[in-house]
Amino acid sequence: MILTTHALVGAAIGKYIHNPIALTAVLIPLHYILDTFRHGEYLGKKSTFKNTTWKVILDLLVGGVIILFAIYAKNIPSVISISIITGALISMFPDLLTVLYWKLNFKFLEKIYKFHQRVHKFPDDSKERLWTLRNAANDIIFSVIAIILLSL
Repeated sequence: MILTTHALVGAAIGKYIHNPIALTAVLIPLHYILDTFRHGEYLGKKSTFKNTTWKVILDLLVGGVIILFAIYAKNIPSVISISIITGALISMFPDLLTVLYWKLNFKFLEKIYKFHQRVHKFPDDSKERLWTLRNAANDIIFSVIAIILLSL
């Protein structure tokens, strides 16, 4: 899943669960569950760090703008807003660990990285992981559901 999807799902759940420990207990496993669904990846093993950076920044910006818009449009109280933002950050945390291992080769993260790779049903270079509309359908569906939950 792209970061926007994970952030939106985490934000939506953060709107309803305000305890950070409970939020973490829900969102970390949910991250891996979402990654079991077919989805495209805009990053691959052949991606360079330079080529990766702008994509990640754009992905973070899209999710962040949607979340901040939802917070301000609904005039959500600051206590709940903090929980929403915390949920978005927690839900992206496994991908941060993956990038740290993948690009910076932090050996202590190797087991987490391998687990994260196994969660994906399809191998990295398969057609099911290419960046196509068909493969992005689950990202779109989960993101729309999260936006609806944020706007309630």
